[in-house]
Amino acid sequence: MLYPLQFKPIYKTPIWGGEGIAKLPGRKNVPLRCGESWEISTVDGNMSVVADGPLKGNTLEELIEVYMGDLVGEQVYRKYGNSFPLLVKIIDAADDLSVQVHPGDDYAAEHYGTYGKTEMWYVMEAEEESEIINGFRTATSADEVKKHIRDETLLQLLNRIQAKKGDLHFIPSGRVHAIGRGIMLAEIQQSSDITFRLYDWGRKDKEGKSRPLHIEEALEVLDFSPEYSAGHPQVHAGQSLCLSDNEYFIANLLEVKGESRRNYQMLDSYVILLCVTGECHLRYHDNQTLVLKKGTTLLVPACIEELFISSSKPCSIIECYSSHL
Repeated sequence: MLYPLQFKPIYKTPIWGGEGIAKLPGRKNVPLRCGESWEISTVDGNMSVVADGPLKGNTLEELIEVYMGDLVGEQVYRKYGNSFPLLVKIIDAADDLSVQVHPGDDYAAEHYGTYGKTEMWYVMEAEEESEIINGFRTATSADEVKKHIRDETLLQLLNRIQAKKGDLHFIPSGRVHAIGRGIMLAEIQQSSDITFRLYDWGRKDKEGKSRPLHIEEALEVLDFSPEYSAGHPQVHAGQSLCLSDNEYFIANLLEVKGESRRNYQMLDSYVILLCVTGECHLRYHDNQTLVLKKGTTLLVPACIEELFISSSKPCSIIECYSSHL
């Protein structure tokens, strides 16, 4: 019988990584300067493996092949086959990430044979001076962007937003963006790892080398409009709020108080639960229980039609599932 699955984290140590992921409850063997914890992934070379229970040691791809629609939903399986459609991460930035952009589906399919990358961020922690770059300040053009890159003044064009715990940012493919230092966030995105860097703050790695930029590719996919999507969602205790409803996923924020019943009977989809603050208990299948702590990510199989989440103290959870295909 399928059950809510937790996977072994896949840790990444980019040049900007911090120490916050190691401080999350229950984390073990986290490397120094860990910038990313890939919680759910079927990206090539980064395959999630079940951490516990009867299915321990199986990869997510293997489980989708065996359980198909019972695990991910019939419509999801028909569209994506044995690949999982999303990549879920926790990101911890001790330094600024590069200013970057991701391609859309058409460009990614033509040039890389994969999907594009639209993503959503929920800020779990933010230092007082932290900023997020989300889009351009005003409408611009490829020529203007190239000139500012050449003059090392690209930041003048960018929309820089002070980051606060609980902020929400939606980053569609084509939008210029960057995560600033002092921020930990949950990231839900399409299953893609294609990034085009425009600017990397002039830094060098431990060997004295600069990381490569991808300016020509970035200019081909950039949206030069001043659009951006950001906010600070407010949810009353015991209620939920839709954070994003886009063509790739629907994400809600659950503020748990007491016990809440979640009915997934009509979804025909997997459900991802990612605890972003506090701690709660999850009850399913005739009173089997799990504990979710800050940073815990679960994949609830589509065949589980209801579960109960309870907490006596404030607890916030991101709930995510497939959009209508």
